Amino acid sequence: MVERMEHGNRHKLLVIDDEPGMRELLDILLSREGYAVDTAGSGQEALAMLGKGSWDLLLCDIVLGDISGLEVLRMAKRAVPEPVVIMISAYASTETAVMAMNEGAFDYIPKPFDNDELRQAIHNALSRRTLEREKEILREQLEETYHFGRIVGGGPSMLKLFSTIRQAAPTKTSILITGESGTGKELIARAIHEQSPRVKAPFVPIHCGGIPESLMESELFGHLKGSFTGATHDKKGLFEVAAGGTVFLDEVGELTHAIQIKLLRALQERVIKPVGGTHDIPVDIRIVSATNKNLEDEIIKGNFREDLYYRLCVIEIKVPPLRERKEDLRPLAQHFLDKYAKEMGKKIDKLSSYALDLLSRYDFPGNVRELENIIERSVALSTTKIILPDSLTLSSYKRSRLAQDESGVIRGVKIPSSGVKLDEVLAEVEKLCLDQALEMSGGVKHKAAKLLGVSIDSFRYRYDKYHSEPLP
Repeated sequence: MVERMEHGNRHKLLVIDDEPGMRELLDILLSREGYAVDTAGSGQEALAMLGKGSWDLLLCDIVLGDISGLEVLRMAKRAVPEPVVIMISAYASTETAVMAMNEGAFDYIPKPFDNDELRQAIHNALSRRTLEREKEILREQLEETYHFGRIVGGGPSMLKLFSTIRQAAPTKTSILITGESGTGKELIARAIHEQSPRVKAPFVPIHCGGIPESLMESELFGHLKGSFTGATHDKKGLFEVAAGGTVFLDEVGELTHAIQIKLLRALQERVIKPVGGTHDIPVDIRIVSATNKNLEDEIIKGNFREDLYYRLCVIEIKVPPLRERKEDLRPLAQHFLDKYAKEMGKKIDKLSSYALDLLSRYDFPGNVRELENIIERSVALSTTKIILPDSLTLSSYKRSRLAQDESGVIRGVKIPSSGVKLDEVLAEVEKLCLDQALEMSGGVKHKAAKLLGVSIDSFRYRYDKYHSEPLP
């Protein structure tokens, strides 16, 4: 065996052949081509080497002295990273060639071989391996783009948000997550915790608006037995339970002034005092807060302490509403579809193009949480393998900027002093009528065409004029 400890950036090749002369020939030939070459004189030796190192390409004789080259091939296919394999043999036959290719060999070259033919086969194999590696890297990048932990999103605003999480998570700094209800603020808080050094310690969420003020101090800081009516035993507060981990204060803007003062002291001094206690207890926690309120406005109104705000908002992460990141709508909808189809045991593959179009023109006042609810309900109600518009229930669908009366009929367009382009206005009216007819008919094309008094072919032609995807 010829060993080379330093291969640099060259492709690494392992030649496996039980004939010393053939190993030496291939070593010289391939080394001259600029490859870093190692050799093995038997199948067992090759298997031992594969268990300790990695190569870009294996050139393996199919007939070895101890075990078959096919066994080496099978072992190589289980290696990580997986090398590409070319089989060679002086006993070439159609049967062995087919067997080798079925086992995953890139190519099969009979002996004696033409040197140029061998060089070309190796070049082609390594080129394919490089392409497959690039595809795998791209796939991993896309997977990370659309699934950052449990957060789905790949648009510019979410990529910026993911970058902020990566930068902020390893620190001890307090973080304030702001955004409308339903945007996934708790998921972001969990992602921060999971990306931080505190990941093995508890993540403790506290809904600040869901606990009465009379109990909030006890929930946060704990209490001693007999400190108040009903305190029959000592109880640890959630700050103490989260020792070494992360406390997530959801809707922190709902805290009362009294609790804000106590929370400020805990953050400043890094100690808590249980209700009824006389001694401070040190706490090592990281605070991540969230709110759907504008706390700066709440400070001006006198509802929130300015000093507490600056303690909580060292880093602010703003979560955009779903209506401002419609590029994430398709992957989000598909994510929820896959989730609930699996949970309900239904074979539903995708949303129809019209269903996606309908969703894309909806504002989602409830954000991602509302989309999840819509998809879950759609999966439950669907009787087909594809989600159609009739199973989507939207609360306040905005059909168009064109005015409509209570019956849904267009009542006209007011022409501004600057004038209008008639063709554009008529096109918008036509598109609106087509969409509304299809919605009223529950996605049934024949019924929609009948509502408009046109043939199904005419309806399909008109619809396809205004939509990127053909009518399903």
